[in-house]
Amino acid sequence: MKLDARLNLFITLVAVFMTCLIVGDMIGGKLTSFNLFGREWLISVGQIAFPVTFILTDILNEFYGRKVVRRITFLAFFMVGLTFSIIYLSAQLRWAPLTLDPSWTGVTPGQFKSVFTQATNIQLASMAAFLIGNLTDISVFFLIKRLTGNKMLWLRSTGSTAVSQLIDTIVISGIIWLGKVTFDTYVTIVLTSYAIKLAAAILVTPVIYALHELIEKKYGIEPAHVEHDSDADLGGKDVDSAG
Repeated sequence: MKLDARLNLFITLVAVFMTCLIVGDMIGGKLTSFNLFGREWLISVGQIAFPVTFILTDILNEFYGRKVVRRITFLAFFMVGLTFSIIYLSAQLRWAPLTLDPSWTGVTPGQFKSVFTQATNIQLASMAAFLIGNLTDISVFFLIKRLTGNKMLWLRSTGSTAVSQLIDTIVISGIIWLGKVTFDTYVTIVLTSYAIKLAAAILVTPVIYALHELIEKKYGIEPAHVEHDSDADLGGKDVDSAG
């Protein structure tokens, strides 16, 4: 079976994007830390997965256009919602009696709750922040591309992420922390989280250039033209589905 190059690549990019988004939300409740500049920086381990979503949002925007990547954003939002709906439905089902025995070595009710359902407010905040942030990213990326054409990929990539992640961080931190900590502490949390996200956006810029080059050379796919952005399609040359 053969798939059109643009469609083949599209399926792969969207699959990786969805996986990283869902996994990032599910593992986001774990905090890790590192020491730098004489202080300890706390971050969620979800930050391992989320930089990949930044990269893929820009790549999808670049090659498939604003209209397509907006559809992906709404689809991703609802898929995360579907994931957590299934998890919470599962949590409501009764536990088998044998799992309540102290000798049971499998997953216990307490472990299941801690891993999957204890961070409800964080998960809901993450969904809201993702939707607002990603739609902002798409719009800023498109605006910069409209002004610069296909030049300065680094500017539209880093610039759109810088704006969208500031909004994302303000929203998610506000939902989680406002009313629970002082405003000064909230500002510190926002600035720390944003600094880490911005650093990640800058560090992944070479990856975006490498993917951009690979897609153009291997797949023969050109970036979506701004003037035809709303009509971006999935057409391209045929390639083997394995390739």
